[in-house]
Amino acid sequence: MDGFKYKDGRLYAEDISIQSIIDKVGTPAYIYCKNTFLDHLKKIQQAYSEIDTTICYSVKACGNINILRHLAQMGSGFDIVSGGELFRVQQAGGDMSKVVYAGVGKTDAEIKNALDARIGYFNIESEAELENLIKIAKEKNTTAKAALRVNPDVDPKTHTFITTGKKESKFGVDIERAQKVFADYADNGSVKLCALHVHLGSGGNTIDPYVEALEKTANLVEKLRENGHTIEAVDLGGGYGADYETGYSPSAKEYAVGIVPIIKKLDVKLILEPGKSIAANAGILATQVQYIKKGGTKEFAIVDAGMNDLLRPPLYDAFHFIWPAKVEKNFVPEKRTKDLDISGCTKYDVVGPICEGSDFFAKNRLLPPLKRGDLLCIFTAGAYGHTMGSNYNARPMLPEILVDGDKFQVIRRRQTYEDLVAPEQI
Repeated sequence: MDGFKYKDGRLYAEDISIQSIIDKVGTPAYIYCKNTFLDHLKKIQQAYSEIDTTICYSVKACGNINILRHLAQMGSGFDIVSGGELFRVQQAGGDMSKVVYAGVGKTDAEIKNALDARIGYFNIESEAELENLIKIAKEKNTTAKAALRVNPDVDPKTHTFITTGKKESKFGVDIERAQKVFADYADNGSVKLCALHVHLGSGGNTIDPYVEALEKTANLVEKLRENGHTIEAVDLGGGYGADYETGYSPSAKEYAVGIVPIIKKLDVKLILEPGKSIAANAGILATQVQYIKKGGTKEFAIVDAGMNDLLRPPLYDAFHFIWPAKVEKNFVPEKRTKDLDISGCTKYDVVGPICEGSDFFAKNRLLPPLKRGDLLCIFTAGAYGHTMGSNYNARPMLPEILVDGDKFQVIRRRQTYEDLVAPEQI
């Protein structure tokens, strides 16, 4: 499901036009469809319903507490990577027993807060971290469950910055070293090392790497059990593909076809950490064209959103489909793709106002002829859009708008200039 559709040449979010929202809130702005979030979560829940599965939505993808609250009410757990994300989940009313905590650099204060919250599992990234967790748990006279993150040395064939399951990654331990970690630490008395965690990285668009990683992990589970260790759960992480282009990624059901049989055979609980596969297509970034500029052989569409608002294109060379919110009938796109070529289009670099050469959303992109004041929509921006935003160039953070049917609500207001300097007042 995708709540963004063209009707009579105008883009709608569910049952309300994007233009009517922007008329009230201004640009740039993030606009989300509530029912797309919920539909994507529901499809994952249904795909794995025949086995014991905990879906832990990845907060770093899109962490507004109002969205987290809706997901929690649908039974979602949460994958967190910081104390701030733990606090967000608590504010949203999340079930702490369905929280998994990843990240290579958890501080003592973050660990103590997570222990106090009685989260489900700590995802352990190194022996040093495990030793520290054991020490703190003993000091607090409490216990915790932990999953050891292992690197299966599987390449999901995505951008190097978002590949995390290779041996060279800073995350986790080599799968060959895992048996020694269990042998050295399994009987510590304070932290029950009873699960394995695998995460290949973001951007996967085939099921094969996930199946390969799970098969390697299954072999490790059997070896650990032979050595007397209890393995009750396998956390297969996240990174599942989202449709940045129409039909780009497998469905939840297609992933499940490869994953469920292996989990059944292992007789373990499955934990999944989907982020962008739930959030990406639930959001757009709406931005207004400020100027059309010619430079040599290039034509630039300069918009009021910048790389500080959506970092993925310059950081990952990521593709986001871009199209006007209002077009003539002959310019309504049949699908979102890099190769879209509609007669009458003009080639633009879509760039922002930031004082950096890397401030762009698209280069050499074919679009309907643009003019000052046109409203452009950057699609599939619900994941790692607002959450990666910053105040670079002293630009206020954008508002977040949540659409439900024919109504919308501002779930995060636009920052003001006063907000920018408030923490600096002494």
